[in-house]
Amino acid sequence: MTSILTNVAAMAALQTLRSIDRDMETTQARVSSGLRVETAEDNAAYWSIATTMRSDNSTLSTVQDALGLGAAKVDTAYEAMESAIATVQEIKSKIVAAYGVGVDRAKIQEEITQLQEQLRSISESASFSGENWIQGKISDGNSPATLMAQVKEVVSAFTRGPSGEVAVTTVDYVMDSSTVLFDTSGGKLGILDQDLTYLGPSETVVTATIDDGTTVTPTEYPVPFLTDKQIADLGVADADPAANVFSDGTTSYMRVAPDTWAELTTVDPAAPATTTEVHNNGTDSFFFAFTLADDLASRRVGPSVVTLDITRLAEMAVTFNGKVPGSITKDEDVLDVLTSFVDRQLLAMTSAASSLGSIQSRIDLQENFVASLIDVIDKGIGRLVDAEMNEESTRLKALQTQQQLGIQSLSIANTNAENILTLFRQ
Repeated sequence: MTSILTNVAAMAALQTLRSIDRDMETTQARVSSGLRVETAEDNAAYWSIATTMRSDNSTLSTVQDALGLGAAKVDTAYEAMESAIATVQEIKSKIVAAYGVGVDRAKIQEEITQLQEQLRSISESASFSGENWIQGKISDGNSPATLMAQVKEVVSAFTRGPSGEVAVTTVDYVMDSSTVLFDTSGGKLGILDQDLTYLGPSETVVTATIDDGTTVTPTEYPVPFLTDKQIADLGVADADPAANVFSDGTTSYMRVAPDTWAELTTVDPAAPATTTEVHNNGTDSFFFAFTLADDLASRRVGPSVVTLDITRLAEMAVTFNGKVPGSITKDEDVLDVLTSFVDRQLLAMTSAASSLGSIQSRIDLQENFVASLIDVIDKGIGRLVDAEMNEESTRLKALQTQQQLGIQSLSIANTNAENILTLFRQ
């Protein structure tokens, strides 16, 4: 049936043309944006995942910046620590030079003083973005000082759990008496401003516990010691090999360190002022008693690395002999003590530099990982939402052809309706 009111062919052609136009609109949007999933209506699941991962990638970029800032702080501290180590090594060399007969120790001290000032300058200058990792307030400033360690953090990673929970992880560096050169609070707990703790030639340190009925306080004490050879010369018998305790039947000795034996008292340690209990290696259920004169804190007599003065050897000899009578007999004995002290502080500085070096390595590895992770996430997002341009361009060309055919078909359908007019012509 032919009708001028209802053109079925035109309606069909128009419907087809509308569908082609919608497909063309979608394809043109993909071609122009490069995205297969641009909005949530395109694919809600993929759009949600991609949006979340883009947010995470943005956060990882911030982590990357934080790692760069942290690396700069660590690098600054490490370079300063290396310079300080070289300076302290020079101080040690100057002290050794003071052993010579007829040397002018006053002149040597002038050089040492300049090196000591250089140490302060290095420490004060080792700051990046307002942070200094080799000096700081690590104590309450009292005497004796109480350690108040600081923790420096470098943001290292951003993680998202399976349930959507997020977390930021950090690389931590503890600033305490083993890593800081100067305690700026005045507590003198830094490596370089820490006072010399004097032990006699035949003394070692044991950690004792004093139980006052309420708390058990661990304290370090200096005690006389014997070597393996001296123990062997005593001819003592092995009383308890597992506990490293030996006795000659009258006096007992305990191994407190390799080649180091401390004598045990047979007196019940009822008076903590002179005796105390020491737990054996921290594992056994019994205690031994050492006769103790004073704790290690009372042996902090100075000087520190930055205050030592080799023109005051006689004065130091008096101080040292006051703690261990007869332990110092000549100036060279004092120089021995100073050399050993500076060497110990050098070892502590080397250990601190190693800690900084390990953090440097960790940050470098993490920077590389985060950079790779950002690229991988970008690639994963692309697989979800990016348009395949070869496919979309081919589809667009086909739709353009279909559109032209649809227009032609609609034109033909409308022409068929116009043919009715010929019936009314004369």
